[in-house]
Amino acid sequence: MYEYAQAVSEGGVRPQSAPEVISEGPCTAVIDANDGFGQVGATLAADMAVEKARQHGLASVALRRASHIGRAGEYPAMIARAGLIGTAYVNYGRLGIQVAPFGGIDGRLATNPLAFAAPRRNAPPIMVDMTTSTVADGKIRVATNLGKPLPEGWILDADGKPSTDPQDYFAEPRGAILPLGGPLGHKGYALSMMVELCAGGLSGQGMASGDPRAPANAFLLTAYNIEHFTDMDFFYAEVEALVSHVKSSRTAPGVAEILLPGEPELRTEQERKRTGIPIDDTTWDKVCASACDIGLDPTSWKLA
Repeated sequence: MYEYAQAVSEGGVRPQSAPEVISEGPCTAVIDANDGFGQVGATLAADMAVEKARQHGLASVALRRASHIGRAGEYPAMIARAGLIGTAYVNYGRLGIQVAPFGGIDGRLATNPLAFAAPRRNAPPIMVDMTTSTVADGKIRVATNLGKPLPEGWILDADGKPSTDPQDYFAEPRGAILPLGGPLGHKGYALSMMVELCAGGLSGQGMASGDPRAPANAFLLTAYNIEHFTDMDFFYAEVEALVSHVKSSRTAPGVAEILLPGEPELRTEQERKRTGIPIDDTTWDKVCASACDIGLDPTSWKLA
């Protein structure tokens, strides 16, 4: 929240900007967010993808010049809640300084998330939402705020040495996040390159080149209309058979149950709705400071 406020105050985000469709075909569209809030442009992209896929069977909509779009998985989930399958690729424009390529030690890519969601008949969608790096840099920021070390295998320091100190990532000279996969990090690296090509290339935003003048989320969202490929009853029945088959596995020691992709996040969401959202003191102090900067009084807020 405070980072959004800071981006607005520094001019990196123009909150009054409206997304604009700059090119469109029967199954495609490109939207320019005009440096506005990414969630607005990405929601428009999801709505357009659903509408076009309902008519033509599938559709891809690209978004460029958007600020942070939030959780990448939300937009495929919107498509899945409409009864279609959705996929998303997200890059960070031409910046790309967070994640080291496999075998390298310097940040040359962004965390480049990809996401997927598929509908179920009477249950929440199955959803995948993952970075192509070992971790999102937001989790490193949380560890910094809490004063906690990082797990081994997340980052390298500026000299390319493994580190558990989050300051080795943020301080200058910067360290780098490792690609997803540990010793098999070539797989996360390859996925990240795929995201760059699809999101950065097809949107017109651009791909990672270390250019600090063009940091923005670029986004490629695709919707698949299941009924244009197969019978919906067949699809739903197969999904439930898959779920039952996967969940029937014996569990490893210390594991209570097999969870579907997206199920841990869904349970956390339900818990947060009941008990509230925990916020560390450092983050809360920054939120309050941002509120004061725009004339709000945090002391008047009612908190649980």
